[in-house]
Amino acid sequence: MKNEKEILKWFNNELSSKEIEDLKQSEDFDTLEKIAHYASQLETPKVDAQVAFEAFNAKNFSKKKTKERTLNFTAFYKIAAVLVVGLTSAYFLFFNNITSFETQIAQTKSVILPDLSEVILNSTSKLSFDEKKWADDRTLTLEGEAYFKVQKGQTFSVKTTVGIVQVLGTQFNVKERKNYFEVHCYEGLVRVTYNKETIKLPPGKTFRVINGTIEKIADFSTKNPSWLEQESSFIKIPLNQVIAELERQYDVKIKAEGVNTSKLFTGSFTHTDKDIALQAITIPLKLSYKIKGKTILLYNYGDQ
Repeated sequence: MKNEKEILKWFNNELSSKEIEDLKQSEDFDTLEKIAHYASQLETPKVDAQVAFEAFNAKNFSKKKTKERTLNFTAFYKIAAVLVVGLTSAYFLFFNNITSFETQIAQTKSVILPDLSEVILNSTSKLSFDEKKWADDRTLTLEGEAYFKVQKGQTFSVKTTVGIVQVLGTQFNVKERKNYFEVHCYEGLVRVTYNKETIKLPPGKTFRVINGTIEKIADFSTKNPSWLEQESSFIKIPLNQVIAELERQYDVKIKAEGVNTSKLFTGSFTHTDKDIALQAITIPLKLSYKIKGKTILLYNYGDQ
């Protein structure tokens, strides 16, 4: 393109014939003619050559400025939220294979595992496992209490926050509650790992830990846990553990005023009648009780 002085001279009709001919050979001459034409239509009889040149120069000789846009953070956050939800959903759909079963207060549930082993959950308990890995790793996580009837096959493991139970084709019961861990073996052989030590339990043997202390327990001859028959049984168990189990079976809150809840209790209570259950606990321990809605007050006999 010709230089600025030549263009201004052309607008002012100051170019020689030869200079005009040279300008016509320019690839942008058509654009210059259009500018001159539109300028001639203005009311002002004389064209302002400087203004016309600046308009032409701005249109044809300057680089276009990049448009700046303000980021809409509200829209950005919405898009980000959608992406997070989408990725989370994809993870649970394609990568998370954890299967869980849970029971509420006064509820039991029977679960059939992929290898046809059966697990019966006691009240307020939770069982979970990785279904995708089950063929190679039969490991379950238990919170609460459950009775297991295990099919023969690969090693079967039950993990709790306190210890790990490993078996091979057997029947056993695991109870893991606050400050309480207990395993009963009913059939086969059970290996219990607690504090990095392993104990083997044959049928009729029990492993129990209360408040971090391993207890010596006499052998038993029963074929299955009493809670499967809607009854909770205890042998030298602290009263606070008995109270906690009663609350789980009847959806009540029990307050013990002036009562030594560390005293040991041996006996049982039914899951079908609250008054009979309370009597079964209080009479042997020489306690009394009052019921106010879902709250039960335990106290020493004669205190009130």
